[in-house]
Amino acid sequence: MSTRVLVVDDEQSLAKVVASYLEKDGHEVSCVFDGPAAVDAARALPPDVVVLDLGLPGLDGIEVCRQLRTFTDCYVIMLTARADEVDKLIGLGVGADDYLTKPFSTRELVARVRVMLRRPRSSSVGTPAVVEEPARTFGALSVDVAAREVTVEGRLVEVTRTEFDLLAALSARPRMAYSRRQLVDAVWGEGWVGDEHLVDVHIGHLRRKLGDDPAAPRFIRTVRGIGYRMGEG
Repeated sequence: MSTRVLVVDDEQSLAKVVASYLEKDGHEVSCVFDGPAAVDAARALPPDVVVLDLGLPGLDGIEVCRQLRTFTDCYVIMLTARADEVDKLIGLGVGADDYLTKPFSTRELVARVRVMLRRPRSSSVGTPAVVEEPARTFGALSVDVAAREVTVEGRLVEVTRTEFDLLAALSARPRMAYSRRQLVDAVWGEGWVGDEHLVDVHIGHLRRKLGDDPAAPRFIRTVRGIGYRMGEG
């Protein structure tokens, strides 16, 4: 069954080239060229992946991503012509799963889409049932893998799919210190190529949502020189 990809970029020639490569890889692809059209198309499709340019007319990519996250958990790959870290951090903060800086290799983009789609989808119709297991608890934090729910002191915390997958990986072996590469392999897939500090960005967003102080962590501990593990510092 083919997957749907929505390509959103006001550079129409670039969007069409990207679409052509994705179609050759077996995806059903639609292109739109401004922010409002992107939101409308995502509601109508709905897509499995959105390739989303940051600099769009009408609504910029950050606002589009923010609106997408109100009604879909599709994967979002943000494209930016600006290499500074602020744009990347903001984009990821509203729920983007990955980013690429222009100019980029179209083949690399296609490879990242392919790797993302290997990740398990949450509660999709027709997918195998998840084996029930008790919620994983770490003090006031509860991670329910079967329901894909996170609570702190009984309060439901809204996390993105990528953030949940990071928590699921870390909580599976709470005494294990995971390197960034191990977390990339577990969450993005072994074929993913890019800046492994992407993990730090998502961990930072998770900590804020969980109310976890990095200086005195309750839930996610930084292991100096290695990476991260679950448990108090």
